[in-house]
Amino acid sequence: MLSLKASISISDIHIFFLERYRICITNNTNWTWGGVMPIVELHVLEGYNSQEKQRLSEVLTDAVRFVIPAAPELVTVMIHDVPRDNYYRGRIQRSPAPARPDPAQIVKDYLAAMEARELETARAMLGDGFAMTFPGTAPMRTLEQLFEWSTPRYKFVTKTYDGFDAMQGVRDAAIVYCRGTLKGEFHDGSTFEGIRFVDRFEITGGKITRQDVWNDMAEVRANA
Repeated sequence: MLSLKASISISDIHIFFLERYRICITNNTNWTWGGVMPIVELHVLEGYNSQEKQRLSEVLTDAVRFVIPAAPELVTVMIHDVPRDNYYRGRIQRSPAPARPDPAQIVKDYLAAMEARELETARAMLGDGFAMTFPGTAPMRTLEQLFEWSTPRYKFVTKTYDGFDAMQGVRDAAIVYCRGTLKGEFHDGSTFEGIRFVDRFEITGGKITRQDVWNDMAEVRANA
């Protein structure tokens, strides 16, 4: 459990996360041309690699900009490694927890495996209690149920992705949205393309636990 202390004034914002790491955010204003230039200092136990620190810097930048009107190039993030020998809590030397996997990459790998029909690979990415809901369906809990539902509807379908958006939910699950268009072929030989879709995923403990799907397939088919 992270404990949070915050004090907010007109000139600065200080936020300290105490336990595994500490964050200090200072909101400076460049009065010369009116730009807001927040500075974020993050203290972590040594052990996180450069890719994990890159992910930290990106999400911290985005989190600051969600509240403070600053351009991304004006948000400074400074990460300070704390040697393990210099960190004790409860009279015990502590080690850093392993970084969580990138939830957006988990979703990308899962969707790639599904499109390639690498079902064992895709199934290994699903967590306990997994459920998926497609347009007009009750929740399905296995990939076999999905294929049983989709097989009579079209011969094949592929996705073109316009983007992935990942965020931490208020509970344990990370949330990932992907959006783009569908193309494929119906069983009568007619084809379709440019059909909009949005998928929402929940990832808990590095596994996909929920998928919700929305698309315009029914509307396009009805107007064909």
